[in-house]
Amino acid sequence: MPRSNRASLKRPFGLSRKKPTVVGTGLIALDVVFGEGKQRTTRAWAGGTCANVLAILSYLGWHAYPVARLNGDSAARRVERDLRRWGVRLEWAKLQPGGRTPIVVQRIMSDDSGNGLHRFSLHCPHCGGWLPTYQAVPARVVRSLTLEVPDSSVVFLDRPSRGSIILAEHYKQKGALIFFEPSGKGDVGLFRRAYQLADIIKYSREQATGLALHRPRSLQAPVEVETLGSAGLRYRTALLGRTQRAWTEVPAYKVHQVSDPAGAGDWCSAGILHFLGRRGYAGLEKITSVGLLRAFRFGQALAAWNCGFEGARGGMYEVSLSQFRESVGHILKGARPVAHTNDGKKEPRTRLSVTICLTCGT
Repeated sequence: MPRSNRASLKRPFGLSRKKPTVVGTGLIALDVVFGEGKQRTTRAWAGGTCANVLAILSYLGWHAYPVARLNGDSAARRVERDLRRWGVRLEWAKLQPGGRTPIVVQRIMSDDSGNGLHRFSLHCPHCGGWLPTYQAVPARVVRSLTLEVPDSSVVFLDRPSRGSIILAEHYKQKGALIFFEPSGKGDVGLFRRAYQLADIIKYSREQATGLALHRPRSLQAPVEVETLGSAGLRYRTALLGRTQRAWTEVPAYKVHQVSDPAGAGDWCSAGILHFLGRRGYAGLEKITSVGLLRAFRFGQALAAWNCGFEGARGGMYEVSLSQFRESVGHILKGARPVAHTNDGKKEPRTRLSVTICLTCGT
């Protein structure tokens, strides 16, 4: 195994002096989270798969650049403030033409065992009207943008569009690793092109049947990951010879008490990329079976840790970075995460000061 890979496996949070860069485009939204019980105050954070993965990678030490159309409305300002807090670079997050910021409502509940559950909605919680949804960055804007954005180790996509395909094609030619996490429905041709470009494809078991209609026949990505919820994940790869082309299952870490499983998949994606993407596609080509397994286990450990907090990235607001690393280290060793007391970094639970619905003014 190359020396750089051996070092990364021993020090999962370590990075070289030159930080890797990720450019991402897809769902960047405002998550409006309603906690359980009458006394829980509504909170609002940056959310959406793309925003979460980029914010987590920035938290892990990467340069992260979202490509988006935040337009300066109250929801966009909240999203920008939150992403900036975690070091996400916003130079290309306010592209024109602007659009209304997507808003996702999340309600947290509990099952009979006291474990957290969640339900997502795209409707106003007061009047029932539709909330703003995702709008892609136009292809012509992306073409001009590729002249400005720095070289990137990774391009992250979750919603294929003509613009996102142009972005992926441009950086793939420069050696970037393309990570495709398909979500939603869309143009079959764009989905298939995204599959062709992807070096790592990740999706959930619930999505598998529907996505099979979009992917090109007989195509196998270098690495393909299917998540299985609380059962873990399985993967297959075309990188390590025929013996690795069958599915290999990786069980999940045990989570003793689930506060909220929202965002677990985003943490898993970020953890996988932190291991496999830091040196672009060239680094992925050199990975070993042990390296792949370590990457998946790291992603699963991050997902298990975040299940102990409310919200898709709730743990980032509750404990310090050093406490986060300590807890994840315990999980990687098969132990319970450390029960930290708050050290003053907890997100204040203030009233929601964002207009989310233009119909009723909520």
